[in-house]
This record gives sequence, structure tokens and C-alpha cells, in this order.
Amino acid sequence: MFKYSARAEVRRKYYERRIRHFFDLIGFDLENKTDLQKRCNNFAFKGRSEIKWATEQIIKFLQFQKDGTQKGEITAATLRNFVKSIKLFCEVSDISIPWKKITRGLPRARQAANDRAPTVEEIQKLVEYPDRRIKPIIFTMVSSGIRLGAWDLLQWKHVQSVTEKNGEIIAAKLLVYSGDVEEYYAFITAEAYNSLKEWMDFRASYGEKITGNSWLMRDLWQTTNMNYGARWGLAINPKRFDILIS
Repeated sequence: MFKYSARAEVRRKYYERRIRHFFDLIGFDLENKTDLQKRCNNFAFKGRSEIKWATEQIIKFLQFQKDGTQKGEITAATLRNFVKSIKLFCEVSDISIPWKKITRGLPRARQAANDRAPTVEEIQKLVEYPDRRIKPIIFTMVSSGIRLGAWDLLQWKHVQSVTEKNGEIIAAKLLVYSGDVEEYYAFITAEAYNSLKEWMDFRASYGEKITGNSWLMRDLWQTTNMNYGARWGLAINPKRFDILIS
């Protein structure tokens, strides 16, 4: 029911990540830490019969996060997003939590974020990181404004170059959240498109078969004879890189 209630896949992943964080912080069912569905079922089963216990666990978690907002570690808006995820989980699990009482003590969220665009120097510093995926990720996000979760659905066919009459590439169009109710178009610079193209060509040079269905971001693979361990994959067997989890 929890998965079913989240209409968008990206939103569902955010909800699941927050619920997992909630369970970890309160120390619930740690023996099943890798099985989120089982932890959800176990909490729902106990919470329905022990409302007081469930309420105490939620207050314990929110108080910890509230302390974090006072220290400047997280924002009030982030805290409210945790509440949304836990509240949705409790509602679909038929756990009757007195939310009005609980949320009364939470700090108010800012109506506008105190964000700013990164400077050129900051962007240059980021792309110096020795991972070929960083440059196309940074250039694409800076020029398009897409959120981090958008990468989980982006495939090569969702990137269409925009050219002049002489064939020169001047930009590219992205189809973001393809197939989802939140689907929309965004645009990136020619430099961002070229960085993506170079990344896809680099993968093809190592034997990966690049098609329209190829994920824009994938796992790394060993490019030298050095033994890097099990975290390295095979060039010809790509696995989608789940940015939200990684």
C-alpha cells in the first residue's frame, strides 16, 4: 500500500529512503535492515496494536531531526518532508497517529529556499573530480535545472540535439521523467550535450552496446589491469546507477 500510494516513481524512492532513515534512527528491526518491505510490515503490525509505542517512536525521531534544524544540520522544509513520508506510511498502514499534536511543535518551513547558483569556480572544482560521470552530470544539471532524482529515468533516447542549418549543435532537449505524470522538457547547452556524448562514446569504446534505451548514468568498470575489487562492473554489462541510493 505504501508503494501503491506514491504515484510517481521518483517520489516513491524519496519516500522509501526517508522511511528507511526513520527505521534506522529509531533502531527498529535492524536485523532486516536490507529488507525495507519486511521492516514496513513489521512496524505496521506492531503500530496498529500499540499506538502509544508508534507515537513515541515518531516523536523520538522528529525530536532528533528538530534538534538538527536548530543546529543548522537540516532545514525545516526537510523535516516537514520526513513528516509527509511517515504520515503517508502510517495512513496506508491504518496506524492512527495524533498528527495535529505532533506537528504543533515543529518549526515553520521557509516559503522560499535560501539557495544560490554555483559559481564558475565551484563548477570548475567539481568537474576536476576523477570520475568521468561527474562532468556530464554537473553540466547537465547546471544548464537544465533538473533534480537529482531525474537521472534515475534518463536514457540516451531522451536527449535530442538541437542544430543550426549548417549542422552545428547549439543545444539539446531533455525529456525528464519520461512516462511519469511529472514528465516535462528541459534544455541543456551544447557543452553539456557534448559532455554526455563523450561519456556515451567512451562507454562504446569499451564494448558497451549503446542504444536509445541505454541509461545515461551507469556503474563504473575496470579500465586497467589493476585489481579494484568487486565494486567494479563489466563494461559490456551495464547496470543503471541509482543516484538517489548511491
